[in-house]
Amino acid sequence: MGRALAERSPAAAAVWAEADDALGFALSTLCFEGPAADLALTVNTQPAVLTASVAAAAALAERGVIPGLAAGHSLGEYSALVVAGALRFAEAVPAGAGAMAALLGVELATAEQVCAEAAQGEVVGVANINSPGQIVIAGHRTAVERAVTAAAARGGKKSVLLPVSAPFHCALMKPAADRLAVELERVTVSDPRVPVIRNVDGGVTRTADEVRPFLVKQVASPVLWTDCVERLAREGATGFREVGPGRVLTGLLKRTLDGVRGFPVEDPASLDKAVEGAAA
Repeated sequence: MGRALAERSPAAAAVWAEADDALGFALSTLCFEGPAADLALTVNTQPAVLTASVAAAAALAERGVIPGLAAGHSLGEYSALVVAGALRFAEAVPAGAGAMAALLGVELATAEQVCAEAAQGEVVGVANINSPGQIVIAGHRTAVERAVTAAAARGGKKSVLLPVSAPFHCALMKPAADRLAVELERVTVSDPRVPVIRNVDGGVTRTADEVRPFLVKQVASPVLWTDCVERLAREGATGFREVGPGRVLTGLLKRTLDGVRGFPVEDPASLDKAVEGAAA
């Protein structure tokens, strides 16, 4: 992950070198060479995805493509804030217990109903509203599994348990949010150079004072990604570049907005296409 782009782009390579130095171990080697099982651990996955995303953005900037707006899904909000200059390249995310599942072909109201019925004294609720018909839920594993079964009975097309080690963006993450609040007080925060759209409410962060409280709230709150994409459009976004591993957000973009085109940037070939798209 990220190796080809780092070999092509000095700016991307510099980001990986900074990550290795900040973490005190060779994250770049783990990402470039594996093993995949070690990358799957949240303690490694989170900084790996953050670094790959910031490195891809650096490669774009190196080619003259600078964002006028930024947004990131879940952990990606940290990447967006780094790219916008609001946060320095540093992050801390705790691991926990629980489960998450993607419900496909299920509307928000149905997802909320099956979660309420499946809780049975445990925690389960909507964690991500990714696009119309794609809702992610999180909570205690047994409650999530009950909700998955209930969603299928309500006509859901498919439900997939996600390979994560913590139930992000639900009430079970409140202790992590409290710890994060303490950690963020040690982090230097600046006014973002460009507006950053927030996960928790689809609002716009324009000042340093808005960064910490909304990041803390984000940990245990649903990611309103559909609202974020729609807000980007209202703020004037017409071209979209997805930086980092994967092309999930580019796919969600097509389901949310009509007549727009997204370009994923994760390797040299996709970087070239994204730059060409910006020039066009």
